[in-house]
Amino acid sequence: MGQDTAPEAPGTSDSEQAAPETAEATAPDSAGGAQVPTRHGRLPRHTGPRTAVKFVASAAAVLLVSAGAVGAYAAADLVGSVGSGVTLANEEILEGVPDIGAMDGGLSFLLVGSDERPKDGSFGDPEVDSGTLNDVNMLLHISQDHSHVEVVSFPRDMMVAVPECPDPEDPATGPLSAMSEVPLNSVLEHGGLNCVVMTIEQLTGTKIPVGGVVEFKGVAALSSAVGGVEVCLVDPIDDIDSGLHLPAGRSTIAGYDALAFLRTRHSVGDGSDLARIASQQAFMASLARTLQSSGTLTDPVKLYSIAKAVLSNMELSNFLQNPTVLMSIARTLQDVDLSKIAFIQYPTVEYGDGQHVIPADSGEAVNLALQEDRPVVLDPTANENAEFGTAPADPATEAPAGTPAEETPEAPAPDATASAPPAEQLPPDITGLTGDEVRCTTSNDG
Repeated sequence: MGQDTAPEAPGTSDSEQAAPETAEATAPDSAGGAQVPTRHGRLPRHTGPRTAVKFVASAAAVLLVSAGAVGAYAAADLVGSVGSGVTLANEEILEGVPDIGAMDGGLSFLLVGSDERPKDGSFGDPEVDSGTLNDVNMLLHISQDHSHVEVVSFPRDMMVAVPECPDPEDPATGPLSAMSEVPLNSVLEHGGLNCVVMTIEQLTGTKIPVGGVVEFKGVAALSSAVGGVEVCLVDPIDDIDSGLHLPAGRSTIAGYDALAFLRTRHSVGDGSDLARIASQQAFMASLARTLQSSGTLTDPVKLYSIAKAVLSNMELSNFLQNPTVLMSIARTLQDVDLSKIAFIQYPTVEYGDGQHVIPADSGEAVNLALQEDRPVVLDPTANENAEFGTAPADPATEAPAGTPAEETPEAPAPDATASAPPAEQLPPDITGLTGDEVRCTTSNDG
């Protein structure tokens, strides 16, 4: 499911295999009939090796951290670390909203991971090796009452319909043409962050007023800033493509080892991007536990260094440029029960070409939960029934008492959630985990 049709040679770009061959190809309309020319689509030309990064997971985790203890001066300096803002279609709904708790239906924002190379050449020649593909797409939803959080990962190889989008290079010329059945990871190159946001909005029926694009070095810097993140492997991994070499059992990784863990694909699960998402979710859950248990949330110096590390590698939408908004978002999450933070993989079925997937009908359950600001309940059998999933941690290797995994915050008081909407029970084909779950990456001989 979602696997490539041929093994990837060392250094070959995942995104090369997923993207359409030409920017000028026509796409069928939404009814599958007449061909609609795609105007201004700018799909990537790849000629060199790849060191693709799958690290939006880490950026999401930064936004699961409280910046409330960071002073106004530090927050302003953090904002000064990022570039100019990106205008999103629905950001006006934040006008006049004093706090995200005042937003009807909570707040959703999209974090996108681009495979564009840094200008310093540390991951290859940026003029030769880069694409601008959104290889990771993650929607983070914070409930209005701050009692639960959903983090939904959308597979990069998922075929999607793309609405008309403003041309980010020349907005005055009119919108870029709508498309249907194109890989999700081609949309950033086609129309920028705003177009990716509008595509996910159309898919989920959820308004997304804020977002950001994360580039390469964020995960290495972040994982080092928190002192490393513990991961669990069922079997050893020795992956020359990503550079990941880890023994079976638990390891604490940081820097470029963490980068390699989030990149590795052929050596985990069934070798697909879906398996990689499962590993990324296990990493994020562990990172969330680390952040809530290591004193990070009450240490302004740590908070500052973590936020600085990631924001220096992000392009944010306009409203996330505001220190007050950044701190407001972060403050809402510092006391969320880890069991109420759900990492969800958007469900898909095979497209029929051996490489791509399409949204499954069961995705409507995820959409409904987002639209109605409802918490979700994951089916306990979902991960075990998925070829690309992770494995539960062996109780014999569980962390001893007093480690971050056991230092979870207390659940909210009963009256804090008394008026909360009922939880949405997700179908058994929707995989994921909660922040308090320890799951282990499974490996293969790929």
